Amino acid sequence: MNKETEIKLRASRETLTALRDHPLLKKRSKDGWTTHELLNQYFDTADRDLARARVALRIRRDGEQFIQTLKSRGQSVAGLSERNEWDWYLDKPKLDPKKLTNECWPASLADLDKKQLKPLFTTDFVRQKTEIAWGRGKSKVVIEAALDLGNVIAGKQKEEICELELELRQGEPAALLELAATLAADLPLMPCDISKAERGYRLFDAGSYSLNLPQPALTPETTVDDAFTAIAWHLLGSSQRLAEQYRFNGHWKLLEDWFSHLQDLRALLSSVGQAIPRSSSHALRERLDALLNHWEPIVTDGAADEAIRHAAPARFAEELDNPRWGVLSLALSQWLFGQGWTVERNSRGSKQGKAPLESWLPRQLGEEMQALRLDLYAQRQPEDLGEQQPRLQRLLVWLRLARTVLEVEEADRLYGELDKLYALARTPIDETVLEARQQQALKVQSLKAWKALRP
Repeated sequence: MNKETEIKLRASRETLTALRDHPLLKKRSKDGWTTHELLNQYFDTADRDLARARVALRIRRDGEQFIQTLKSRGQSVAGLSERNEWDWYLDKPKLDPKKLTNECWPASLADLDKKQLKPLFTTDFVRQKTEIAWGRGKSKVVIEAALDLGNVIAGKQKEEICELELELRQGEPAALLELAATLAADLPLMPCDISKAERGYRLFDAGSYSLNLPQPALTPETTVDDAFTAIAWHLLGSSQRLAEQYRFNGHWKLLEDWFSHLQDLRALLSSVGQAIPRSSSHALRERLDALLNHWEPIVTDGAADEAIRHAAPARFAEELDNPRWGVLSLALSQWLFGQGWTVERNSRGSKQGKAPLESWLPRQLGEEMQALRLDLYAQRQPEDLGEQQPRLQRLLVWLRLARTVLEVEEADRLYGELDKLYALARTPIDETVLEARQQQALKVQSLKAWKALRP
């Protein structure tokens, strides 16, 4: 068994051509580029049992060599993935089920009759690859850079493969992100953790591509640093999957959800006080603000304007042809991977970062609730509630993903009612909306969880 650590970056044909001549890859390349035609047949049952078990089974032809491979889904966060991989060399392109032993075969498929496995789809592409190496501190880094161009074919359906794949051969995983970020600063590259197998399954069923990553597993003992990291990875990774699926099918709701995840990420970056010094995230917030400011009028106006919704996929394609989204995604990934906010924070911030959620979160939410001044909007000035959108976002992002650690009654209801209030804060004002804001503010104030958390 091998462990595969890689990052995939969606690209255009023009970008693939430019990457071959990129000065950095030229400088670090050991032996130049080689070209391989790779023909891949994927197998599963008619009910796609392997896909549900999160494994992929294929036979690859590389020249005259046939290789049977089983891959686990493994861990994948924001484009950087780790998978277990088993390879067997074959004499002919025929599946050998006997090699699928308990050592690699998922326990959930123990009762599966392997005779049911049949060809399902193909991923045939030309790979140009080179091995690059450089010194990183006192250690050596070796990475295989592969430019893949071809097609996924499932029945009569087809999708183009056009991507850069960086696979770690030696060194630390952080080096993958560093290299990807350097290349993305010059060329439009979109971090994308959808595998070629997932693309094949998606051609059968567009809904088979999971949009939302599993929610962070937070406990009362989880530290603020670890909770922040887990939530930020979740939001960033989910936003990338939403971007990929919107690029694929253009469904408007996916664009709205993509934008909402980025708003949550922006709120999170401003929600942790001295544990996450603002100076450490300044450049990231500037990039994120530029992206949000560009898309906010499109998403807002498109909710009621079909012409805007119809034109949005083309505008999103233009976004992906620009380095901005890739640069932001990779910069955030690097910062999260190395917990960049811890480098220069003071002792008070370090103490806060190491605090358990069970003591920090109720206090943090309480301070935000007190500053929200709901009594003001419930009684006299509901027209000013719109000014509190950033604070409501900060409350909601933590309640959405960490409220299970709160030992208060009606935490779920508090989240739901605050979300309704936030929707009213974004709604254009008329007499009906003003009255609804007042009533909703009063309802939130009456909740047991609100009274328990607010100082």
